[in-house]
Amino acid sequence: MKDNHNESPFGETVHSYTRSQAIEDGVLIDLSVLEITRRHWTVQVRCTDSVWGIIEDAVTHHGRDLIGILHDLYTVAKHGIKPATSQDRVYFKATVGVRTHDFVLAYGPGDTAMPVLTLMLPSDD
Repeated sequence: MKDNHNESPFGETVHSYTRSQAIEDGVLIDLSVLEITRRHWTVQVRCTDSVWGIIEDAVTHHGRDLIGILHDLYTVAKHGIKPATSQDRVYFKATVGVRTHDFVLAYGPGDTAMPVLTLMLPSDD
């Protein structure tokens, strides 16, 4: 008799795409390598390539400072966090460069059970 305790109720995995692969492909950007990120958060932080594009545009074409942009985004996101709630997403608006954008900060597991914050646009989900 076959033991099925370790099998998924959904069957065999056909394909998986890890966060590590997404970072290698440039779909996710690792912001945890920056000191400003480590000052604000105790967990790993990633952003989507679309958010990174907005940040790069503000730095390249509008003379904004990368560290200042990230500090502002992190500060505004923190104001949206409500203590003692089980929400895994914070929705907020922030101005980057010359435009105001809607952002989402999602909290969840990475490739392992360790938590990761992902900064994205609502359309990135």
